Amino acid sequence: MQRFKGKYALITGGTSGMGFATAQQFINENGKVIITGRSTETVNKAIEQLGKNVFGIVSNASSMKDIMLLQKQVKQYTDNIDLLFVNAGYGKFAPVEFADESHFDELFNTLVKGTFFTVQQIVPLMKKGSAIVLNTSIVTGMGMQNFSVYSSAKSAVQSFIKTFASELTAKGIRVNGISPGHIKTNIFNNTGLNAEQIEGAIQSIIPAIPFKRLGEPSEIANAVLFLASQDASYIHGTELMVDAGISVIR
Repeated sequence: MQRFKGKYALITGGTSGMGFATAQQFINENGKVIITGRSTETVNKAIEQLGKNVFGIVSNASSMKDIMLLQKQVKQYTDNIDLLFVNAGYGKFAPVEFADESHFDELFNTLVKGTFFTVQQIVPLMKKGSAIVLNTSIVTGMGMQNFSVYSSAKSAVQSFIKTFASELTAKGIRVNGISPGHIKTNIFNNTGLNAEQIEGAIQSIIPAIPFKRLGEPSEIANAVLFLASQDASYIHGTELMVDAGISVIR
């Protein structure tokens, strides 16, 4: 397929997981990708793995200083962005009585503030027919123990889908979101759990998933690129659930 020949995507958090898989598939369809990551090491490693037609920017989604530089950095490679996939983020979980202010601020700065101002800075580089895809989560529709701060931050991102879609309609920019279920990513890496605890958490989750397996990052990438393509030309302001049905099947 050549859906993205001659087009550019900006993928935040593109050095691993869903962002990396989306970058890989966009390149496979003849597009060019700019990825962001929080460290030079991870950005360079991803560039090496992705090969040609990829550019990297070291940028932290929780840093306003970095976000305010993003437009200028992107313009070193292109004046037009056809797909903005706002994907950067991670999970951090705690019971209500133990979640402190730093936990709250960390997630809201990355997931909410980071998403809002990333879109604000990149929209001037987007033209009619381009697309924005935001990364939400199934937790916005489910009550899960220890997820109160993460869920509320992702719910704010979910709200952005509708408000951004309303505001950007006049510019001809489509805005949608993908809501991943339990996917094979490094979401637990910043939780403070060790490898054994992470594996235990994953194994406790799998029985509740209708397909009895974690989703692959490539399955999320397929959904993102569908929403970014002309195949989804009449889809706007929508959140696509990619979760094996766990949010609706009990």
